[in-house]
Amino acid sequence: MFRMQIQSKKKCIWYCSAAVSFLLFLLLNLWCDHLVNMQDAQQMAGRWSEKKDVAQVSCFFSSKAEVTEDTIQSFEYSLKNVLQEASITETSENPSARLWVDAYSADGKITLVNGRNTLDANAIGIGGDFFLFHPLKLITGSYFSGNDLMQDYCIIDQDAAWQLFGSNDVVGMTVYIGNVPHIVTGVVRRPQGRMEKAAGLTSTVVYVSYETLEAYGTNNGINHYEIVMPNPVDEFAYGKVKEGIGIDEKNVEIVENSRRYSLPNRIKTIFSFGTRSMNGKAIIYPYWENLARGYEDIIAFLTVFMLLLLLYPVVTVIWCFVHWWRHKGWTLKDVWHTGKDQAERAVERRREKKHPHKERDVLEELERELEEDPYADSEFSWLTDEPVEETEPADAASEEPEKAQTMKMQTEETQTPQETKEEQQS
Repeated sequence: MFRMQIQSKKKCIWYCSAAVSFLLFLLLNLWCDHLVNMQDAQQMAGRWSEKKDVAQVSCFFSSKAEVTEDTIQSFEYSLKNVLQEASITETSENPSARLWVDAYSADGKITLVNGRNTLDANAIGIGGDFFLFHPLKLITGSYFSGNDLMQDYCIIDQDAAWQLFGSNDVVGMTVYIGNVPHIVTGVVRRPQGRMEKAAGLTSTVVYVSYETLEAYGTNNGINHYEIVMPNPVDEFAYGKVKEGIGIDEKNVEIVENSRRYSLPNRIKTIFSFGTRSMNGKAIIYPYWENLARGYEDIIAFLTVFMLLLLLYPVVTVIWCFVHWWRHKGWTLKDVWHTGKDQAERAVERRREKKHPHKERDVLEELERELEEDPYADSEFSWLTDEPVEETEPADAASEEPEKAQTMKMQTEETQTPQETKEEQQS
């Protein structure tokens, strides 16, 4: 009895610890999802289409790649032909809808002047729909598009606004870049934190058009291109971008953002831990890519603990199943027979539903037959008045003794008691 109590307590502790381990696994999984959702620059595919039929792909170029706006336009033209060959076109319901959306950018420096105030700041020259991919947190104002005909717009962060104007409420005001007036369309909040600072957000950042940066600032050419496009099968978008971009692999790094935080990629990051930080390409990543790569390492590290925490309850469940299987009171043969009986009963019930009056009609017919002839087809049919078929007479020799015996019995029946007494005395 005492031993059984100890074993019961051990099992209870085991099951409770397995439940706690599974709960910790769920909490870590939620935390990882939270870290992934924090990366707005990696979620463009989900914002563009909820059907998960598109993919986001990013290309990072070295200075030796010498990527220009003509390079981007050439790739866009070839992409149209690729999608047409794959029979991927606009729907007739919305023929004006875009099949893809893209953007490009370049890092550099620029000088802004407002009266007596001058600011030398890090600048990002944008083209295409840059702010669709990077929805920065606006304090005031709005974004501008790199596809606008007028490229005399800019967005500054809150530090630049205070240094130039002494306020955040500066939407519509003018700053001079290379003696050319530019209108401030918005003020954004610069992300701050340990990871953000390590990624390169340590000073003021200004967002201008790529034409403005190329004309009035310093840069090393376009170093980043990103696109969201149809992805009917896995790695379709990744393969077409890799083929169509036309840049030597030594000078470009291509990443499919849509899948970078998936479980297979996490496991791949775990096995490449240590070597993945080694880079033999002369590529300088923008701050959002540095953030994404940093969180890749963190999420991969958490995934290791998640798998270990999940292993314990899984082993427990398997052990419980094996123990139950060994001590079960039935066999697969019993299950087979039970299932067979249930199936036959189900078939019979369906048959009765299809012919609900068939059995009743048969019973009524039998009752009518019995009423007409209650002894029909039974062992008592000889009691009826129906004539019996005559049989062929037997031999005369065999019939005579039977007739004599019959006549004797009739004579005995007709004799009186007195005659019978006298006969006995004689």
